[in-house]
Amino acid sequence: MSNFRFHTPTRRNITEIVAKYSDHKPNLKIDFLSRCGYCNAPDSWKTAFYEVDHFIPVKRNKKIFLTIKSHTDYSNLVYSCRSCNNAKRNKWPTDDQNVSHKNDQGFVDPCDKDYLTHFDRDQIGNIVALTNLGRWMYLSMNLHKPHHKVIWQLEQLEPVIKQIKENDKLHILPEHIKDRIIKLFVAYDNYRDELRNL
Repeated sequence: MSNFRFHTPTRRNITEIVAKYSDHKPNLKIDFLSRCGYCNAPDSWKTAFYEVDHFIPVKRNKKIFLTIKSHTDYSNLVYSCRSCNNAKRNKWPTDDQNVSHKNDQGFVDPCDKDYLTHFDRDQIGNIVALTNLGRWMYLSMNLHKPHHKVIWQLEQLEPVIKQIKENDKLHILPEHIKDRIIKLFVAYDNYRDELRNL
């Protein structure tokens, strides 16, 4: 199984008419499991910086000129961190709203199970492109940025820290180990707070 993500998000069939596409954000947060559809970072690190992306960019989607509804069409929306949303923006190299990628350029909808075949993570959490199309998306969405690795590393530490805290409550840990662990927790908290304030 890939270390990139363990669940493929699934959009519900939401047809509710909304005034603006961002009104769908609470539902997208649920469907995308509170994670960016593109990089898989959990929104607990940068809650204020999660946005709603149009998978087919508005400027490329001819349907939006026909109705307001298509601008807010839930099936075209992605829960996205600001970093991925800003990097993707209006990129759509096929120039055809019905073709998301061609000749190893373009995008795969993050709700498509095929999305996972294009990415993995190395042992320290860097996102790695597995295909030529994955490499194109990796570069286009700046998936090489260091915060992707740092967030992944912190997320891996959380269950370990939780288990250590539970053992401490049971008085299983010797004092010399506790001192080292407390320093680790302090460092972890400092890095977490720094990342949340980026």
